[in-house]
Amino acid sequence: MESTRKKLITLLANAKDSFVSGQRLSEELHISRAAIWKHMKALEQEGYQIEGVSRKGYRIVSFPDKMSINTIQWDLHTKWLGQEMYYKNQVDSTQTIAHQLAREGADHGTVVVADEQLKGRGRLHRPWDSQKGKGIWMSLILRPDIEPQRAPQLTLASAVSITRMLEKVCQAEAKIKWPNDIFLNDRKLAGILTEMQAEQDLIEYVIIGMGINVNQVQEDIPLSLQDIATSVKIETGSSFQREALIQDVLKEIETVYDQFMEEGFSAVKPYWEKAAYRIGETVTVKTRNLKWDAVLVGIQEDGALIVEDQSGKREILYSAEIDWKRGIK
Repeated sequence: MESTRKKLITLLANAKDSFVSGQRLSEELHISRAAIWKHMKALEQEGYQIEGVSRKGYRIVSFPDKMSINTIQWDLHTKWLGQEMYYKNQVDSTQTIAHQLAREGADHGTVVVADEQLKGRGRLHRPWDSQKGKGIWMSLILRPDIEPQRAPQLTLASAVSITRMLEKVCQAEAKIKWPNDIFLNDRKLAGILTEMQAEQDLIEYVIIGMGINVNQVQEDIPLSLQDIATSVKIETGSSFQREALIQDVLKEIETVYDQFMEEGFSAVKPYWEKAAYRIGETVTVKTRNLKWDAVLVGIQEDGALIVEDQSGKREILYSAEIDWKRGIK
């Protein structure tokens, strides 16, 4: 259910520069004039500049330049994803908080957002640099009614959602590097971490964590990563409001997720393959004691990678070490 605070911000924002009377706000929100005043004071503490004039009402003069639940939710056009949200200025990891909330019974669609992570992580516990005010660091709690073996498909669906947001909003043609990274101009822009709590045939919950580099400049990227990592700003030359990008990516994720649940992964698979990094190109694959060159063909319904060796024989890879730089000049 839409919160009173969110409704209040929406009413004031939709009025543009005009005043909205206290009487109208009271009637629309079904709360007292005194409660309206308290909400205004709370918004001012969050960084909203509110002007109140006797006999005219209230209007928003300026919006805060800091992130909060209200700045994210007031223009969020989703039905269920992110309607329950937790925001923290600084955390070790949004994944850790999301797991705790999920164990405590948090609803499907709950989202945890942080301005900064001190111990952000990706696959295989690799650290993820999560600077304050520079990127999108968040985790989603999902409770899908699917078999546990289908959970990896949610990673692929989330990757599709991120690339669709980047293309629509940032005019950036990002690529999906199997299984969980987003690349732009051959450098890593975003990563996805999927973790699950399940029994043999029942998923209790899935946590989809994502880190998206947004407004970092080259100097913000650690020296050891400058050849392999990038940001939306570095690649496009433009800064973006992170709240707006969160709103857009949550909308895309909800759309793709609903389609996935209704029609299966076959409805999402073509979008993934269209955006797949180096699809149709040759890379070097290493599994156990074998190492060979192979062409990336696509993915299976279960998310496994399909490759073809030089003799034309196809292999199905569920895990492998891949040299993605082969052939890149």
